[in-house]
Amino acid sequence: MAFLDADDLWLAEKLETQLKFMKSHNLDMTFSSYYLIDESGEMLNKKVEALPILSYQKLLKSNYVGNLTGIYSVEKLGKIYCPTLRKRQDWALWLTILKNIGSTKGMSTPLAKYRIRENSISNNKTALLKYNYLIYRKFLKYSKLKSLLRMGVFLKEHFFVKKRQTIAK
Repeated sequence: MAFLDADDLWLAEKLETQLKFMKSHNLDMTFSSYYLIDESGEMLNKKVEALPILSYQKLLKSNYVGNLTGIYSVEKLGKIYCPTLRKRQDWALWLTILKNIGSTKGMSTPLAKYRIRENSISNNKTALLKYNYLIYRKFLKYSKLKSLLRMGVFLKEHFFVKKRQTIAK
């Protein structure tokens, strides 16, 4: 199962390359690096680097899977449905999968292009904070205190660790 929003793009070899990677490493799920493009599809000379190894514990800190690059084996894991949340359903999906399999490998090869839109909700990180909180509170069913503490970890991860993943290509 692979995902692609209507405004994003896969590179021509994405599925073939990723499926070979999954098979050669015996993975149930994987993801890759990806390029950033502007609203008109022009390259922004930036690449988001996939982590080489992603564990459930690391994913709890922040969503490290670009949804347009994530893929999982329905044959091995069965069909997994996204929860009915307004935003961040993809993060909840990857959390569900990694909770079951423990960890996976990311591909350093960029296989997709993510479109940055100026006025999109995903570009407004402040607006997304409440949805991140809801992942902890409603989806993972953490207490209010634990959810707030997790949000502190999320903010630290997002602003001090994850920023280093976006590099000039």
